[in-house]
Amino acid sequence: MILKTLFVSSKPYSDILKRLLIINNKDCLDMSNTDYQKVIDSFYLDDLIDKGYIKLDPKIQRETHEEIKTYVFINIDDFSPSRTKGYRDYVIYFDIICYNDVWQLNNYKNRPLSIAGYIDGILNSLTSNQVNPGNLKSHFKASGIGEC
Repeated sequence: MILKTLFVSSKPYSDILKRLLIINNKDCLDMSNTDYQKVIDSFYLDDLIDKGYIKLDPKIQRETHEEIKTYVFINIDDFSPSRTKGYRDYVIYFDIICYNDVWQLNNYKNRPLSIAGYIDGILNSLTSNQVNPGNLKSHFKASGIGEC
């Protein structure tokens, strides 16, 4: 659910997030570059996982002469009983790992912070109409696992 939301159903932000992960040039956010958009359009969620841009396990394997990548690790941890019977509370962590030489983007932007900002914005857009005024935390329904 989270991966589909981040990389498929939140266009145009999902395309921007893909650009930040896949294209390691300072001008990766230049929307007028049609070559970049062709590359982005050729990457589906399965490709991002298969090619190691999104890691569901905490291990980075690099082959000799492999292209430098930016990674997003998604970890779910800190499970505890929920007030709702049959569910668990948990924390989702996003670790962004980026090679130092590709941190800087045009206009003094930073690649890892930009990725974190887009992830935060996409997830906040899911909760914008469902904020519980008595609680600082926002929640959204995650299929099969209760509220996030």
